[in-house]
Amino acid sequence: MKRERAIFIFSFFSLCRSVYAGNIHTQVTEILLQEIFASTGPIESCKLIRKDKSSYGFVHYFDRRCASMAIMTLNGRHIFGQPMKVNWAYATGQREDTSSHFNIFVGDLSPEVTDAALFDSFSAFNSCSDARVMWDQKTGRSRGFGFVSFRNQQDAQTAINEMNGKWLSSRQIRCNWATKGATFGEDKHSSDGKSVVELTNGSSEDGRELSNEDAPENNPQYTTVYVGNLSPEVTQLDLHRLFYTLGAGAIEEVRVQRNKGFGFVRYNTHDEAALAIQMGNAQPYLFSRQIKCSWGNKPTPSGTASNPLPPPAPVPVPALSAMDLVAYERQLVLAKMHPQAQHSLRQAGLGVNVAGGSAAMYDGGFQNVAAAHQQLMYYQ
Repeated sequence: MKRERAIFIFSFFSLCRSVYAGNIHTQVTEILLQEIFASTGPIESCKLIRKDKSSYGFVHYFDRRCASMAIMTLNGRHIFGQPMKVNWAYATGQREDTSSHFNIFVGDLSPEVTDAALFDSFSAFNSCSDARVMWDQKTGRSRGFGFVSFRNQQDAQTAINEMNGKWLSSRQIRCNWATKGATFGEDKHSSDGKSVVELTNGSSEDGRELSNEDAPENNPQYTTVYVGNLSPEVTQLDLHRLFYTLGAGAIEEVRVQRNKGFGFVRYNTHDEAALAIQMGNAQPYLFSRQIKCSWGNKPTPSGTASNPLPPPAPVPVPALSAMDLVAYERQLVLAKMHPQAQHSLRQAGLGVNVAGGSAAMYDGGFQNVAAAHQQLMYYQ
């Protein structure tokens, strides 16, 4: 078993594209595991290591962004009723030593930002080697800041210049050099639960910011997601469909201001809204536009009724007439018959003039049948 695990002790560059999957149900096969993780992008390799009570595995992607998306969307996903744990595949003792690297401080982080999300946002700079979000072990919350390491000093300076003030999840981040005379803390943890040596910028400013319980990211009364940069043709139903497919939680209200290019999606809980913001910002496009998600500017009033909306109506499919359906069903029956039997039926006249149809039905002559073949098979 140790030899199998050693196969996946990669260099740091490989690990940036590899994820660890733990607490996997024993019924999960390697093929199923690969299908699950392929939902976020092409996979280079997948290995499942079976255990008696729960298995674990490693998935190696071609693109680091796909690996990051897998961590954000698949961690906690229930497979056969068992929540799977997904994180970066850091091998014990094999993580790159960043003690001599150049470190920058990143402040004003949203509470939902993880190590993976922070690293992904700075990965455009080639020498980016590590990213850690500082985590408060007592409260279980992000402390709102972290550190990013670079092998190259110029890359670190460029990152400060270009990333300062940029949006990460639902907040604009602050970037600066980490103080050289950094202090060390023993009781600090990163967002992935690993013990880390903490660098601080020697300021108490972050402590004051994090104690602000009225901020949307800290106030459980905030359950509404603001969705900006909407295309004019986006309707309330379109927005509902998009956020329903994210699966972040129970949606209670959807509003769209089409003439202003924004909308709102209200969830049942604060945590569901926070997850929706994170997942919504990772969506490619909605009607050719990249949407921007953040917290709504007002908390949900106390006593607001909790009434989840029903699932949105599915995308309509081309309608079929009764005659088309009869012809289609008969076509399926004939397709399963032996060729000789098909010939005998046609010779006997049983395959023609059904419900007003003609022999063309067997040749794909019906306009709607051929077009809807895949859709019918999908919904059966």
